Amino acid sequence: MQSREPASIRLFNNQLLESLTHVHPLVPLLLWGPLAVLLLGRSMAVDGLSVSQLLPVAAAALLVWSLTEYSLHRFVFHFPARSRPGKWLVFLFHGVHHEAPQDKSRLVMPPAGAILIMALLWGLFALLIPAPWTQPFLACFIVGYLIYDYTHYATHHFPMRHPLLQRLKQHHMKHHFSGVPGRYGVSSPLWDLVFRTTGR
Repeated sequence: MQSREPASIRLFNNQLLESLTHVHPLVPLLLWGPLAVLLLGRSMAVDGLSVSQLLPVAAAALLVWSLTEYSLHRFVFHFPARSRPGKWLVFLFHGVHHEAPQDKSRLVMPPAGAILIMALLWGLFALLIPAPWTQPFLACFIVGYLIYDYTHYATHHFPMRHPLLQRLKQHHMKHHFSGVPGRYGVSSPLWDLVFRTTGR
């Protein structure tokens, strides 16, 4: 008997809008990977920053990404909307993933939403982080985002046999299936531990 892919939930009657909600898992890497490389390359070639100067920036950016990941997942994607439009938006952004968690085409962020969020964050970083540190910070923030996207994809579709990866998978599967709110970190449980949202 041939195994079938999990059914995908249709969100829009309009075929163009519906197609925009489905994303091949390589899209984030092809979209954001070159930008991260370009920004890091410019930081070194144009601004003259060395690898040793970039390492603390990378660590800070990855830490900020992990908090952003946690905060978006907890407070935006699981927002307890009460109005009908609000509930629809929450379902559109994240609820559909909980209804069909194995849908391979809805595990990474669609470019339209990701570009909007990244543009807003870039503007914020430009205000808060002085030159020449803005570009490498954004580049490493993007790397954190890509780690998140592919960790999320892997937790749903790969066995992840390494003990550390297996713990990440278990952490995320409990977010989906334990029935207890919490475990909002996907690429790291750090902020769940800090804010005590690890559930039971």
